Amino acid sequence: MWIFIKARRKKQKMQYTREEVFSKIKKEKWDLVIIGGGITGAGIMREAVRHNLKTLLVEQRDFAWGTSSRSGQLVHGGLRYLEQGNFKLTYESVKERGKLLRELPGLVNTFGLVMTFYKGSLMKRLIVRAALLVYDIMNGSLRKHTFSSRDVVKLAPNIDKKNLTGGLLFHESLTDDSRLVLRVLQQAREEGGVAVNYCRVNGLIKETDHVCGVKIEDINTGNRMEISAKQVINATGAWVDILRNNVKKTNQKHVRPLRGSHLVFSADRLPVSNSIVMTHPTSKRPGFVLPWEGRVITGNTDIDHSGDPSVEASITSDEVNYLLENLQHHFPDLGINRDDIIATFSGVRPVVDSGKADPSAESRDHVVWQEDGLLTVTGGKLTTFRLIALDALKAAQILLGPLPDLGKEQTFFTPLEEMTSIAEKLDKKTVLRLKGRYGNRVVDLINAAKEGELERIPGTLTLWAELRWAAKNEAVVHLEDLMLRRTRIGLLLDQGGKEFLPGIRKICQPMLEWNDDKWLQEEQQYLETWQRCHSIPGK
Repeated sequence: MWIFIKARRKKQKMQYTREEVFSKIKKEKWDLVIIGGGITGAGIMREAVRHNLKTLLVEQRDFAWGTSSRSGQLVHGGLRYLEQGNFKLTYESVKERGKLLRELPGLVNTFGLVMTFYKGSLMKRLIVRAALLVYDIMNGSLRKHTFSSRDVVKLAPNIDKKNLTGGLLFHESLTDDSRLVLRVLQQAREEGGVAVNYCRVNGLIKETDHVCGVKIEDINTGNRMEISAKQVINATGAWVDILRNNVKKTNQKHVRPLRGSHLVFSADRLPVSNSIVMTHPTSKRPGFVLPWEGRVITGNTDIDHSGDPSVEASITSDEVNYLLENLQHHFPDLGINRDDIIATFSGVRPVVDSGKADPSAESRDHVVWQEDGLLTVTGGKLTTFRLIALDALKAAQILLGPLPDLGKEQTFFTPLEEMTSIAEKLDKKTVLRLKGRYGNRVVDLINAAKEGELERIPGTLTLWAELRWAAKNEAVVHLEDLMLRRTRIGLLLDQGGKEFLPGIRKICQPMLEWNDDKWLQEEQQYLETWQRCHSIPGK
């Protein structure tokens, strides 16, 4: 398994084995150590290397293993937060969404959401229309939003027509959250950062009660070492309070873990060409159904998660019933049931706890604070990860010294080079998709493809060549990294893509340098993980 980073101030890319990376980690003097490989940690790393900070990111599981690969895949402006009166968060989200749309076409894409209204919901409709006007003003463009019931049926032919009074159409953006994290990490690595997965922090190093480093362990080998740093950042999401307890022994909790669960269907069984916002008939919470990666997903729940954060979250039978109830209410003629579900996924959001009774009423703002040299950042939204990163670095200036231009508007991702050589090999839509995911490495990915590998894996938008590339170049340690995060085929195919594993093995086993026993062990472990965390309870 290889990790690719770029030497500081050198043009050529350099390839390191995992062992060589750990040797480099031990020898280097680090300005910043970031704990946590989700979107928050990745964003901080990217902004840190931009400011010439020697930055190391360590993740105890895989990159994007937690919340950052299990969201509703929306890069949205936060219309719901506008309704709650949080104008600042909505404004920031709208601006950041626009920035991502400009810089990552193919990975962050605009789509329309239809919010349906039925008899008796006039007041709700007026409130949303007013919010959408403010939304448009923030976005700098006015759009048509109001649709008649006949127009709604044209957009969503299978929607329940009884008492339907019309709908409102507004525009949001959609992504693949795991690939977004990997794209940010790729950008950070190309500019000198080092990121290592399956590297656990066993403790914090202190001098006179001040955090000045971390004790890390390579989970693969058990090798341990101590790393010094001017600033240690705790970006572990739902785990932040556990790490904070190493600084101050306290039962005070800052994070309220909330679980959000989703269902995956085939587009044949749940045919929607447009995304739809649906008010749940019982809870009255908004839910959604939207096309994603060639499939259709629906979500989400928003409930307190009391499980051990070290145990992978999974959907409950009650959550399945809740989500199905919403679908069955809005699409009564389709007869959707448990047998139609392809897969499930659940993430735990690290929401800042204010003690509100309703989990959905908690703020989605982020917070940053210092405790004896440990800087903790948590909360926030996927859309605003860049602003979260900047706020974290502003707080870190106490220990790092002044960082000029932190507030300056700058391009986050390196502009793409001309790629005329690949135009003849793939259609424009596929090329755009690959550019968004792999940036300027897309030419290397396509050139590395063998015969037939530029075709899609049936039932997905993923090319076979992406498997080869990920296995060789994207720090895959376990098969589940490849199936659930480097690609999403484990969520898009029946039984996690079990029937395709022989073909995947043929491509990837040589790239991973696994012997037969290792492959069979990984395959069994992956299928057990899929059954435990992504199957359908009671099916």
